[in-house]
Amino acid sequence: MADVKTIFGRYGDHAGDAGKQDRLWQDLVWEVFSKEAVTFEEQLSLFHRVYEGRPEEAGPPFVYWPTKERVERSNVWREMRRKGIEEYRAFHKWSRTERAAFWARTIDALGIRFRTPPDRILDDAKGTEDPVWLPGARLNIVESCFKAEEDAIAVVYGDERSDKLEEVTYKELRRRVDRFTNGLQETGMEAGAAVALYMPMDLHCVVAYLGCIQAGYRVISIADSFSPPEIKSRLEIGGADAIVTVDTFLRGGKEVALYDKVKEAGAPRAIIIPADPATPPALREGDILWDDFLSDGDTAEAVACGPYDVTNVLFSSGTTGTPKAIPWTHLTPIKAAMDGWLHQDIQAGDRVAWPTNIGWMMGPWLIYAALINKATMAIYGGVPTSEGFCRFVERAGVTMLGVVPAIVRVWRNEGRAEGCDWSKVKVYSSTGESSEREDYLWLMSRSRYQAPIIEYCGGTEIGGGHITGTVVQPASPATFSTPALGLDLVILDEAGNEVPEGGMGEIFLVPPAIGLSQRLLNRDHHEEYYKDCPRGPKGEVLRRHGDEMRRLHRGFYQAEGRADDTMNLGGIKVSSLELERVMDHHEAVFASAAVAVRPEGGGSDRLVVFVVPAEEAEPDKDALKKELQAMVRKELNPLYKISDLEVVEGLPRTASNKIMRRKLRDRYQEEHAAATPGQ
Repeated sequence: MADVKTIFGRYGDHAGDAGKQDRLWQDLVWEVFSKEAVTFEEQLSLFHRVYEGRPEEAGPPFVYWPTKERVERSNVWREMRRKGIEEYRAFHKWSRTERAAFWARTIDALGIRFRTPPDRILDDAKGTEDPVWLPGARLNIVESCFKAEEDAIAVVYGDERSDKLEEVTYKELRRRVDRFTNGLQETGMEAGAAVALYMPMDLHCVVAYLGCIQAGYRVISIADSFSPPEIKSRLEIGGADAIVTVDTFLRGGKEVALYDKVKEAGAPRAIIIPADPATPPALREGDILWDDFLSDGDTAEAVACGPYDVTNVLFSSGTTGTPKAIPWTHLTPIKAAMDGWLHQDIQAGDRVAWPTNIGWMMGPWLIYAALINKATMAIYGGVPTSEGFCRFVERAGVTMLGVVPAIVRVWRNEGRAEGCDWSKVKVYSSTGESSEREDYLWLMSRSRYQAPIIEYCGGTEIGGGHITGTVVQPASPATFSTPALGLDLVILDEAGNEVPEGGMGEIFLVPPAIGLSQRLLNRDHHEEYYKDCPRGPKGEVLRRHGDEMRRLHRGFYQAEGRADDTMNLGGIKVSSLELERVMDHHEAVFASAAVAVRPEGGGSDRLVVFVVPAEEAEPDKDALKKELQAMVRKELNPLYKISDLEVVEGLPRTASNKIMRRKLRDRYQEEHAAATPGQ
C-alpha cells in the first residue's frame, strides 16, 4: 500500500475538521484505492479513521465526489446548461416552482410521442389535489418506448441455467410486441379489457406487458410469489379478463409451478408459456399456449388513448387484508422515465439491470426507464444473490445496477461477487428497505468510489421516487441528497412544524406532479392521502406518504422507515430502523426486526425483537438478548429495554423487500394473547 502515513500527515489533526476529512478521503481514493489492491477491511478501517469525530453539522461522510468530466457527461448537467442554471439546487428549485415548465421540457427531451399534442401541460383549475395534466392529448406510451435505432439492443437476457446471453434488438422486440398485440385483439376482448401477468420478469413478460398496453388494455400486475388466494383477490379487484403465466420456471435450482396456482385461483382464460415446448402442460378448456396465441401478423397499430386511461393496476405492499389497487396511466411512465434520465443518469446505449418483478412497481419502472431512454434492459432469470447473477452483471456489460439492501448484504457476506469485473457499472441505485452504511460503502468500493449509489425512495402511487440523489452531487452511503425533480416535500414533526436540521419527522409531498396517483380502484383516494393532512409551512396543500425521514445537515436525508414503524419507548420516539441498525452489527445476527407491542389491557409499548441468526445453529436466546440490550443502551439510549426476543428463520417481506413489521407484531400478539411480554 502507498504511504498512507504520508497522506494522513498532510492534514495533521483532522478529527472534527470536516474540510480536512473530505480532502483526506479524496486523496486516499485517488492515490491509493484507485491504484492498488486494498482489501475492503483495510478501506473500512481507514474510513473510520478519516471520519472520526466528524461534527454533525458537517453532514454525513462523503465518499463520492463527481469529477468535472463526470458532471459534464450527465443528463442533468446538460439540462441545467440548457436552462442556463449552474448549480443543482437552483435547478431543483426551478423544477418545483415552475412545474408546468419543467414537465414541458422533460416531455420534449424524452421525446414522448403524441397522436394529438396536449392543449397545454397543466390545468390546475380544480386545485393541486386533482390537476389535469396534458389536457386534450392522445397518445399510447408504448410508442415512446421504440424511439431507438432498430438495430440497437433493447433487451439482454440471461438465466441461471447457463452463461449464454440472448440479445434482442428494438426491431425484434417491436415485432414480438406487435404479434402479441394482434393476438390479443383477435380474441375479441373489448377496449379497456384487463390482462393479468403472473410470471417471472423475463423477455416474455416484457413482450406481454407492452403488447397489452399497445392494444389499449390494462395490465394487472401480480408478483410470482403469491399464493392462489392472493392471486384470486387481485384478479377480482382488477377485473381480469385473461391471464398470462408460465407452466413452471427455475429459481435457485428449484422448479416453481405457476400454472397450477392459476388454475387453483380460478383465473380466467390463460395464455401459458411452457417450460419445455416439446412437453406442454395439460390445458384447461379455453386456455392456450403462447406460441399458438401469437398472431402471424407482425405489425400492429398502437391504440391512441387519453393521458388518464389506465395502463396498469398495481397493488400496495402486503399479503394480508385487501390490497390497495393503484392504477397507472399513460402519464405515470413519464415520471419513471424522468427519474431514470435525470436521477439514475440512464443514457442511450446504457445497460440497466434491477432485480425485480412485474408485481412490484420497479418491474414496469425498469421497462419505461430503460426503453424510453433508448437503453438496454438487462434481465436475469434466477436468484439475484447468486454468483450467477454477479457474473451476469459482468457479461451483460451492465452500466446502471439497481439493488435492494438485502441483496448487497449477501453479496458482501458470502463473497458472491468476488472475481467479477463490474468496471462498466457507472451508477448504482437502491430502493426497498433502508440501506446499511458499511454494506453500501463496500458496494461503492467495487468501483473505487467512482460510481455513486443513488438512493431511491418513493412508491407505486408516485410512479417513482420522491427523494433520491444525482450523479452531480457528492454521495454518502445510505443517505439521500435531494427531493426528486419536479416535486417538493416537507418533513413535519408531530405538532405540524417543519423539522430543523438534525430532526426527524414524517414526509408530506407538495402536489402536483406527473406520476402522483389521483384515484384508487378500491379506496377513497382523498381519505388515503389528503384527509386530515396539515397545511405546509406556506399554507400548501400536502399529501400524506407515510415515510419517516431524518433531515441531516448540508442538504442530506436519512430514511427512518414508515411512520407506523415508529415507536415510543419510555416517552422517547424511535424508529424500528434505528434499533435494527444497531442490532444488525452483532456477529450472531444476520437480520433483525424491531416492533412495538401493546400489552393486553393497555400500558406502555414493549419492544420485541425478531432475529434471524447468522449461523445455522440457534443462538443462546437469553445471552443474545442481554448482548443486544447492552448494544441498544450504549448506542442509542440507556432507557430502551428489550422486553422479548424471538429467533426466526426469516423475516416476512413484501415484493419490494420491505420488512412487514406489522405482520410480525400481529403474529406475536396472537401467540401471546394471554400473556404480557416479559418485564
